[in-house]
Amino acid sequence: MAIDPRELRRCLGHFATGVTVITCQGADGTPHGATVNAFTAVSLDPPLVLVSLDRRSRLCALVEQERRPFTVNVLAAGQKELALHFAGRPNQDVAWLPDSACGAPRLDGALAHISCTPWQAYDGGDHVLYLGEVQEFLIHDGAPLLFHTGRFHHLGDDHEPVLWGDSADGPAGQSWITPAAAR
Repeated sequence: MAIDPRELRRCLGHFATGVTVITCQGADGTPHGATVNAFTAVSLDPPLVLVSLDRRSRLCALVEQERRPFTVNVLAAGQKELALHFAGRPNQDVAWLPDSACGAPRLDGALAHISCTPWQAYDGGDHVLYLGEVQEFLIHDGAPLLFHTGRFHHLGDDHEPVLWGDSADGPAGQSWITPAAAR
């Protein structure tokens, strides 16, 4: 059965994701970025995250050159225009923060910053999968910008936290977490 790329993309779009902008420095010191929703946590020890960059993109070439550090900027609910700006629709001036400790630029107003040095790269078809070793992270208050079925969304007022319970991936399953009953 032949897979229609447009239909596959539509199907994959039913998985709701957060929205990130991956940023790095160009050779001339100018910050660059691209909107990416293919981002995930990989490991806590060592601390690794994964981003998937279109191999035709300028950002992919910059990260590849000299193993440039990069920052995953997790966008906040009010940053739709910023997401569009870095998705190829320039529409605003960009407010930058001072570079992270590893030299990767960061966006002002993001919900979280995860600054990484490249750890490994893998062929991902028309994308390159980059594992980044987390060097520094910052968390800010707010709600995330979400992406689902080709549109931006935000959390409604009725959301409640969901605990992972006894899942091996949840906090209680981690050796570095002390269960409440043991405190």
